Amino acid sequence: MEAISISSLTAFQWSVMLGCGVLIGMSKAGLKGFGLMVVPILASTFGGRPSVGILLPLLIFADMIAVSWYNRHTEWKYVRNLLPWAFVGILVGVWVGGKISDEIFIRIIAGIVIFGIILMVWQDIRKKAEIPDFWWFSMILGLMVGFISMLSNAAGPAMALYFLSMRLPKNQFIGTAAWFIFIVNLTKVPFHVFVWKTITWQSLLFDVTIIPAIAIGAILGIWLVRLFPERAYRIFVIASTLVAALLLL
Repeated sequence: MEAISISSLTAFQWSVMLGCGVLIGMSKAGLKGFGLMVVPILASTFGGRPSVGILLPLLIFADMIAVSWYNRHTEWKYVRNLLPWAFVGILVGVWVGGKISDEIFIRIIAGIVIFGIILMVWQDIRKKAEIPDFWWFSMILGLMVGFISMLSNAAGPAMALYFLSMRLPKNQFIGTAAWFIFIVNLTKVPFHVFVWKTITWQSLLFDVTIIPAIAIGAILGIWLVRLFPERAYRIFVIASTLVAALLLL
């Protein structure tokens, strides 16, 4: 990874990073979908590989804020269902590494997510009572989340698809998703440092300067989440996730 020099950054790059920091904070506070928008923005500004190393530590810091605030709402049953499969997905992602074109891979994932959202909306329209709480459903989504997260930090839609399908209330959705993705992101760090070498001291120093923007975004996100009724929140999550998936295309 090419070293990042803070002194060489342009005003535009600083603006992009600060804006992305706010979006990350808002996403981790519960406004899912916002965080995924950061992926294509950073990739287009800093390049695909460097952007992955820049983004992961920022996500982990935002995760710490989210789990601290929403910890009491966590439904650990769903975390335990997904984690083993997510770990396998991470290992597969490490192995695949740079063998697949980032552009093609992200477009395929975006298509899968959009299709999943369509199915979820169709299920809501039909008002079906069944919830797909099966081991194979957790396996497929867990593998997908781990794999996508390792390669692109863009697993938000797949994770949202699982937890929304479980019909979790707003706060339980946020708290459960926060702890799950926090554990997943921590698991990815050694691979980024020692295998892919996408996290360096230079990138970490750069990330530290963006922390205040994440904190501001988290505070703003916590305030906005309180304004949403349950059904309006579900519609918002579906809509923002769909927009973010389209941006990946």
